[in-house]
Amino acid sequence: SAERRCTLIVDAASGAERAREGTLCDERTSPASSFKIALSVMGFDSGILIDQTHPVWPYLEEYRASRPAWRQSIDPTLWLRESVVWYSQKLTRTMGLERFRRYVDGFAYGNRDISGDAGKQNGLTNAWLSSSLQISPVEQAAFLRKLLHDQLPASQEAQRKTRATIATYQAKNGWTVHGKTGTGSQVGANGTLDDSRQFGWFVGWADANGRPLIVVRLIKDDAAIEESAGFRARDSLLAELPNPVK
Repeated sequence: SAERRCTLIVDAASGAERAREGTLCDERTSPASSFKIALSVMGFDSGILIDQTHPVWPYLEEYRASRPAWRQSIDPTLWLRESVVWYSQKLTRTMGLERFRRYVDGFAYGNRDISGDAGKQNGLTNAWLSSSLQISPVEQAAFLRKLLHDQLPASQEAQRKTRATIATYQAKNGWTVHGKTGTGSQVGANGTLDDSRQFGWFVGWADANGRPLIVVRLIKDDAAIEESAGFRARDSLLAELPNPVK
């Protein structure tokens, strides 16, 4: 196939793995925009984010946003739905490096390395973007399980608001899925980013009968594919969810 992948389905209550497929489940990779779930908890806990529609931050030309959807005023719901990078970066700048580091450490998030790109001192704004911060699918599932049970070192309200603000998808067989995509460029053999080969995440949870499952899919392309790897990870996982347990 033209990709490697990990699919992980974990019972949210017990932590038992219901399904585990592929070679990437223990391999750490940049979280890319899937990190916005953690950023959301940090933002609500620190009081910088207020609720699903506040704060609204205006778009500034200096952000040089690549996507038209990002060139407008953005609130937390739109930030998570459209995956607006500049909103994340304004959030972490407002938070400051020390508070940001305390959260990443407290959440035990992957390798906890927020140094950023070597020699660039950009960890506060770029650590999670194909840079120093890396997390495995197994670690993503453990983080999400804590979020679902209010077990992160943040207020219950911050965790509840994060769960309420994350995008929702209706999948087949009655599943309601809450989750976040992430897409980035893989690191090539020479240590630089290879923009022709993407990686893509979809991380979240699925519920059909009051028994939520944590769902994580990571794909790494072996060849150039135009469509966003994160969207492919999401759409393929939504299409493949099993029949709910009655």
